[in-house]
Amino acid sequence: MSALTLYNYELDENSYRVRLLLSMLGIEHEIYSVNMLPGREEKSPALLALNPCGTLPFIKQDDAVIFGAEAILAHLARNHDAAGKWLPIDGPDFSATMMWLGFCAGPLQAAIKAREVAVFAVGGHLERLKADARAAFRIMDDHMTLRQIEGHEWFAADYPTIADLALIPSFALSRDFNIDHEEFPALRLWLRRFRRLPGFITMPGIPDYH
Repeated sequence: MSALTLYNYELDENSYRVRLLLSMLGIEHEIYSVNMLPGREEKSPALLALNPCGTLPFIKQDDAVIFGAEAILAHLARNHDAAGKWLPIDGPDFSATMMWLGFCAGPLQAAIKAREVAVFAVGGHLERLKADARAAFRIMDDHMTLRQIEGHEWFAADYPTIADLALIPSFALSRDFNIDHEEFPALRLWLRRFRRLPGFITMPGIPDYH
């Protein structure tokens, strides 16, 4: 079996999600650095032949290509986590994990797009995206506040899952588009806990709370 290759742009939020899980699971891999900006290499014929969606990130191993951050996270957790914790298989933990992955692919997209507008100057209505992102963070903060009151520290289970890992970057990087983290105290505590997990790696824009 050939080495797993991640097609990656260093400042891309979704690429960071995959780098983070690769690190936390200790998966050996190679990185192909894509000239996303300004080159838009992900739209080139060579990369479109691998990922016809023209998006990042995607992974390739042997003849298999997987694109879409949530799909990649599920694939890696299913195939490389012997403990079966990052992607619970049975019961309410699985359902909750999938629900919050869906939230990441749905309401939380406003935060991803707001950062792209603010950092990369792509087209978009920043103030509207910020308002939608703040509303998504309010849902998350309310959920985590209730979880903490009930004695739980993580979004979907009594241990970190790929739901936490998928949700973390959008909040962590939201100061790039001027979201005040003081508005979301439960998420600040959650981010601090997550940073202490083995294998955590950071990227520019992620705060180191003290």
